Amino acid sequence: MTGFDRRQFLQLAGVGGGAVFAAGLAGCAIGSSGATAAEDFYFVQLSDTHWGFEGAPNPDAKLTLPKAVNAVNALAAPPDFIVFTGDLTHTTDDPRERRRRLAEFRDIVGQLQVKNVRFMPGEHDASLDNGTAYREFFGPTHYSFDHKGVHFIALDNVSDPGAQIGDEQLAWLAADLSQQPKTARIVVLTHRPLFDLYPQWDWATRDGARAVEMLMPYANVTVFYGHIHQEHHFMTGHIAHHSAKSLIFALPAPGSQPRRAPLAWDPTHPYRGLGFREIEAKTAGYEIQELPVQKG
Repeated sequence: MTGFDRRQFLQLAGVGGGAVFAAGLAGCAIGSSGATAAEDFYFVQLSDTHWGFEGAPNPDAKLTLPKAVNAVNALAAPPDFIVFTGDLTHTTDDPRERRRRLAEFRDIVGQLQVKNVRFMPGEHDASLDNGTAYREFFGPTHYSFDHKGVHFIALDNVSDPGAQIGDEQLAWLAADLSQQPKTARIVVLTHRPLFDLYPQWDWATRDGARAVEMLMPYANVTVFYGHIHQEHHFMTGHIAHHSAKSLIFALPAPGSQPRRAPLAWDPTHPYRGLGFREIEAKTAGYEIQELPVQKG
């Protein structure tokens, strides 16, 4: 990738590190008529910012998101685009407060120098009103787009309070996929995992297996998601699923303690377990590197 210096990124302050480098998306066969030629590029994934959260798990909560924005703006080469994979804001029962938090989040991320920014809701943003407030600020909760030979699909598995994608959206997914050759490079962006990671902690999508089944005939599929506030890698057949860290607090490994609760803030390592991710899309393979979180 032209102009990107990994050593420079290691030196960043702000919400430094916590980044994962994926040096490729599996597969490179883009042979159908009308398909866009594959080109190398990279994008940034941020997740679970939970704007509006206050509490001991992150006493720096009001500054963490602005620091992340500054860190992304300081990258040596700008990404092609940025995607936020859900839980933009922290949940609230008050519709007015929900909109206030969404507006504040929008204004803060509006300072990103890269203006091609994609958004998706998390259950904290959308499950209490089926995504009504979210759509007022950010538009559709599911959509697809193409970028330099890669087909991106953003799935909404949070607006339904039952943690489902739903029949209507699954029909849309089937129609969208039908336009792609079986060799297409496909990236799925979602909030909850599509597989049953740990349903006891709501780390699953009830009808996620149906979406995975639809994706299975396609040879080159990768899924990036959030929700679990930690790095995790899983395979369903040939489909790789990669979760992103949170920008607000870390959560424990699935089933590692009796209940799901944020890991305690460590003042000696204040950003441990937090961070964002860069994904470098090439034509084959993955190279994943975990970078230390640095104090801002």
